[in-house]
Amino acid sequence: MKKTAPLIWENKIMKLIDQRKLPREVIYHDIKTLEETHAAIKDMIVRGAPLIGFTALFGMVLWSRSQKTLNISEVLKAADYLKTARPTAVNLAYEVDRVVSVIKELIELDMGKQEVDQKIEDFSLDQMKLLHEHNLSMAKTAAKELEEKYGTRKLNIMTLCNTGYLACGPMGTALGVIEYLHSQNRIEHVYASETRPYLQGGRLTAYELATGEIPHSITVEGAFSYLLKNKSVDAIFIGADRIVENGDTANKVGSSSLSIVAKHYGIPFYVVAPTSTFDLSLKTGDEIEIEMRPEEEVLSAMGERIAPEASRALNPSFDVTDHKLITGIICENGMVKEISPDNITKIVKG
Repeated sequence: MKKTAPLIWENKIMKLIDQRKLPREVIYHDIKTLEETHAAIKDMIVRGAPLIGFTALFGMVLWSRSQKTLNISEVLKAADYLKTARPTAVNLAYEVDRVVSVIKELIELDMGKQEVDQKIEDFSLDQMKLLHEHNLSMAKTAAKELEEKYGTRKLNIMTLCNTGYLACGPMGTALGVIEYLHSQNRIEHVYASETRPYLQGGRLTAYELATGEIPHSITVEGAFSYLLKNKSVDAIFIGADRIVENGDTANKVGSSSLSIVAKHYGIPFYVVAPTSTFDLSLKTGDEIEIEMRPEEEVLSAMGERIAPEASRALNPSFDVTDHKLITGIICENGMVKEISPDNITKIVKG
């Protein structure tokens, strides 16, 4: 299977696939400035926590290359601006802060401007390569957990939103688990939640599953209870946009509802995310800022208004799943099943 790369760094230009157009059209946008990077993230040309982080890294590279000289105050100003694009996705701030630290260190070493630009470009490329290794490690951890529960039989897996290579770059998180299980001949069927209003499941996850020739069905969020009550699903895997110290997890809206239904019917519910998604500065999910998206995303579908003109909409992009509803949190350092602040901190620090 040839994957459609969501981000290409080529000739000092960042090319981003427009994920709003998939699967009908494959269109790349050339991103050449910090402002274009900000718009691409905010307008959801690019989405998925890890990929948002990588986009931000290369956005800072583009900004640095546009400057004649670098000084710390201007670096911080550019970084703070970029971090406003999508506040809930912790990877955005995490990666921006990391590259800022690299730039600061290089400035303090009195390194030449061109050398600084090359160093942070190399740093950004290295992070994408490293994520593939981490996501493969997470997939193997998940596969081992499922083998202990179910043996080697084929499994029916449910997922929500899109957490595959379109969200991460080289390999997915939760959908990366499914891709890996399929490679091991362990998948019977996948149920992909359509994920209103942007339909990341119905468009993007289905696109990845179809191109990977993985048997699947798209389901509406309202069918969660039907599927889980009838034991059509062996396990659920979701990604995360922010995991706080006690294990509460912000993810695409609908995740919390799914976790509640899964708990009721005794279906294992796993979160799969790299340590870059953990935010130990926040104690509980109550402290997570939830991004509110434009009303028009709910009031319209495929570019056409579907609601009466007098209607309004509430459109939170994320919700928070209580840690008590999560069977296990998987990261590149292993899995936490007894979820507590101490255990979360230990696994994040490796």
